[in-house]
Amino acid sequence: QVQLVESGGGLVQPEGSLRLSCAASGSVAHINVMGWYRQAPGKQRELVATSTSTGNPNYADSVKGRFTISRDNAKNTVYLQMNSLKPEDTAVYFCSARVRIISSYNYNDYWGQGTQVTVSS
Repeated sequence: QVQLVESGGGLVQPEGSLRLSCAASGSVAHINVMGWYRQAPGKQRELVATSTSTGNPNYADSVKGRFTISRDNAKNTVYLQMNSLKPEDTAVYFCSARVRIISSYNYNDYWGQGTQVTVSS
């Protein structure tokens, strides 16, 4: 019913930048929160940043001042601009969205398949 497709991952050197994108498609009536999570090998998935439908952001302490989340509600798309990347930012980054589908009153959480970000020299 709802698909989230991420793009923009890759290999980057320390202190470099990447921009991730995630577009929601399908029977989308409204998206509440959209955001990014990440999971490094051997670690639990953790929040990176989220944004409400009105654009209020929330960031993990580890990325504050380096990452910026933004949304284009008309395109059902969320972005994550990542600057000053560190090796410890290496992880699979997952997009998440809390979506109300057409003909429903309820919101459900959807996840993308993830995109690899590797920070290494």
